[in-house]
Amino acid sequence: MTPHIPEITTAGAVQSKTAQSKADAADKTAHIAVDGFDSLVPEVIDLDAPRDGVPLVIETPSGLERCAAALAAGHGPAGVDAERASGFRYGQRAFLVQIRREGSGTWLIDPEPFENLGIVNDALRGVEWILHAASQDLPCLSELGMWPDKLFDTELAARLAGLPRVGLAAVIEQLLGFGLAKEHSAADWSTRPLPEPWLRYAALDVEVLTELREELIELLVADGKLDYAEQEFAAILEAGQAPPRVDPWRKTSGLHQIRDRRQLAAVRELWLERDSLAQKRDVAPGRLIPDSALVAAAKAMPTTVPQLLGTKGFHGRAAQREAPRWLRCISTARTLEELPPLHLPTNAPPPPRVWADRDPEAAARLATARPLLQAKAEELNMPVENLLTPDYLRRVSWRPPLEPSEEGIAEELANLGARQWQIELVAPLIAEAFLNPQPLPAKEAKPVPAAAAAATAAAATAGASPDTAH
Repeated sequence: MTPHIPEITTAGAVQSKTAQSKADAADKTAHIAVDGFDSLVPEVIDLDAPRDGVPLVIETPSGLERCAAALAAGHGPAGVDAERASGFRYGQRAFLVQIRREGSGTWLIDPEPFENLGIVNDALRGVEWILHAASQDLPCLSELGMWPDKLFDTELAARLAGLPRVGLAAVIEQLLGFGLAKEHSAADWSTRPLPEPWLRYAALDVEVLTELREELIELLVADGKLDYAEQEFAAILEAGQAPPRVDPWRKTSGLHQIRDRRQLAAVRELWLERDSLAQKRDVAPGRLIPDSALVAAAKAMPTTVPQLLGTKGFHGRAAQREAPRWLRCISTARTLEELPPLHLPTNAPPPPRVWADRDPEAAARLATARPLLQAKAEELNMPVENLLTPDYLRRVSWRPPLEPSEEGIAEELANLGARQWQIELVAPLIAEAFLNPQPLPAKEAKPVPAAAAAATAAAATAGASPDTAH
């Protein structure tokens, strides 16, 4: 899909060269006009310092009380962000929370000294929070006792608006004309004290979220999509915090290489031991030994420490130092009587690549519906996955309602979790596809290798030859 890009023209492009030169002389700051916006947008200007300076980090109870009081006295929505130490520390907890609200300024909060930030959450009751990619930050904010009553997700809004790039820096540049540096996004935010350049970067992340929200609302209103966005934001809040994953060790990268249940048990024992050690040391599990090392050790099933350390692919900072620990895990797996199943039961449909063989009618339904939804997404200028979650389409195609009418499809999509705006747009298309599926293309005969063809021909010749043995 080729997303819609607002038409951009130089302001005053229709003026004569003389008039344009006079305008340039009068205004040294070049501007561009963006189709769909009333005002001129400046060319990209680096956003390198917060308008109020870099605030001090709040790390005392009295400071947190001042922060809460100021935020409560502010007005309008609040821009909120959080910085984690993914890849460095255990878990996904926040090590810095940034909040900016008109009338109260920008606040940087170190959550580590506090049991929670409930006092800040109370100060923002009823206030709309502006986050970029809310699904990434809401879990760690929830751990701190923070959860919005109302949400505006600038990344999701940018997707629905059809912007070609939806990262925070890219959206700010496209709509506000500011360049936002992202060089500290992958930093170890558990570092103390936090360097001043990092704090400046953190403050800038919430500096213009309010202005960005206004521009995105203007785009969404112009395209009749604001209601879509509001339904999406409400769905995020209604879903709440995701429950803990069942058997999280099954997300080990490379687990698909394991085809033996005892080796699978070894991966489980290694993963659980690594997770326990990582939590105790407050370090990211992958910094002890990576997932690939777990899989390599499980496939080899060594019986001695030298064999383990000699296993190809077994490496990591704690590979040698904790080798006896890892070997005990493998020994435990070797003696287990009850082994984990290779695959957990699921109600999910099989991969679409096998549908043509297992259920050609389902394959035809899916193959007919997909291009209809793709065309609709292009018409609406949004990614097709935002028009409808691909898994929902696969599930309803694999197990359609008994009555594949528009109403039946709508009810099934609602049960899966689709939003009302999505249902209204796609249910008629899916019903049409199910009632009039296009035939699947004929399968092409697989080419027979020359050697196999020769062997077949030889066998046929031998079978047709007269028996001369008697």
